[in-house]
Amino acid sequence: MSLQWRAVDLDGARPDGVVVVIDVLRAFTFEAWAFERGAARILAVDEPERALHVARTLLPGSLAAGERGGRPLDGFDLGNSPLSLDAHALAGRTIVHRTSAGTQGLARTAGAQLVLAASFVTAGATARLLRERGVDDVTFVVTGDSLGRDGDEDLACAELIAARAMGEDPDPAPFLARVAPSDAGRLFGPDGPDWAPPGDLALACEVDRFDFALIAGPADDIDGPGVVEVQRHRFG
Repeated sequence: MSLQWRAVDLDGARPDGVVVVIDVLRAFTFEAWAFERGAARILAVDEPERALHVARTLLPGSLAAGERGGRPLDGFDLGNSPLSLDAHALAGRTIVHRTSAGTQGLARTAGAQLVLAASFVTAGATARLLRERGVDDVTFVVTGDSLGRDGDEDLACAELIAARAMGEDPDPAPFLARVAPSDAGRLFGPDGPDWAPPGDLALACEVDRFDFALIAGPADDIDGPGVVEVQRHRFG
């Protein structure tokens, strides 16, 4: 399969054609694990105030999750750590998720022909969906290339997905090896801040952990901009 692809940073994110928004550390690792732990629905939101309004007023009973600069947001129920997710607490719940990079990319690309949210844990499924839909042109939004960071962990994930979408079968090890030494990855070492446990890094590097892709689209029951629904796409 022939594939034209390009990578843009968060500032370059636009609703154009087919877009894969990448956030390895940690938004889309978090969302994939949240579904696995029993969450029924995930809404990605751009701003903390909007997230709280949706979770507390429009969809009461929802869990507000997210961070600013990596740190959990005050007044939210959850941070952005996949390691912290508890199946009992999440079962059947809606999560309203706001992050500094990943959910921003989804909000900025809303309205594109197809928007996927991806990380290493869904890399194979994301590539498979691109192949099955015959996508021959895609933009990868490397959300980690923002806030002064290099985003190499997200670029590595984009390169792996692109190779697989073209039918190649590269060894994922060299791509995964770029996660820990990236600007974001270095925060998740043993001497990192308390909101960046090394276990999150380990979970983010479980390549192909899940057999579903994440598709982002309109949230039909929420009016106004800045809110995108993320759904699992299962195959067969």
